Amino acid sequence: MSIFKKTKHKIQEKLSHHPKTYALIVGIGIVLFWRGVWHSADYLHEMISSLSLSSSLSLPSGLWWDGPLSFLIGFIILYFTRAFTSSFIGNELILSGLRGEKKLSERTEEDLKNEVTAIADIKDELILISKKLEILHTKAHENHKNIEQ
Repeated sequence: MSIFKKTKHKIQEKLSHHPKTYALIVGIGIVLFWRGVWHSADYLHEMISSLSLSSSLSLPSGLWWDGPLSFLIGFIILYFTRAFTSSFIGNELILSGLRGEKKLSERTEEDLKNEVTAIADIKDELILISKKLEILHTKAHENHKNIEQ
């Protein structure tokens, strides 16, 4: 196992015992990551605009490394907290891929009908179970009354 993987695992293991701290650190990582993207794009836009407006090369004011540094720090935080992938594409998308599920647009009409039928069957079964529980509750309540008398 590489040193990066070991470090990632240790950090994630320690942070998992402190979910609020974990969430705060991942949140900071996300903000820094997107701040870096935003500032880099703004700087690039200013640089292109200044090139097209004048023949002389006058770089935009500001620190050119501000955006890339924020991006890098955000990436490192997200990478080592093992939140990079899940924070951008979501856990459900990852899990559905691991389960081999198809995207909704790739599913056939028959797949969808089967799923609807399965859901309806589950709903019917839940209604039946609910009725049985209600009957048991009523019988238990009646038995309790008979014992008290």
